[in-house]
Amino acid sequence: MPTYAYVCRACDHAFEIQQTFSEKPLTSCPKCSGELRKQFGTLGVSFKGSGFYRTDSQSAKSDSTSSSSSSD
Repeated sequence: MPTYAYVCRACDHAFEIQQTFSEKPLTSCPKCSGELRKQFGTLGVSFKGSGFYRTDSQSAKSDSTSSSSSSD
């Protein structure tokens, strides 16, 4: 179940809550009944390097091939 972060526009109260995908987003603050906005954070996945699949898989293949042939 995903966790969503909310911040109140009126009192700046920030909190997180677990909700299912089918639940409607919260609209009122539990402290002051003000308007809430959903807070979006960074992604959990980070792609680093010059390429993702093409260059990363090629270097991994050449490293594993050279190490397996040298161990025989």
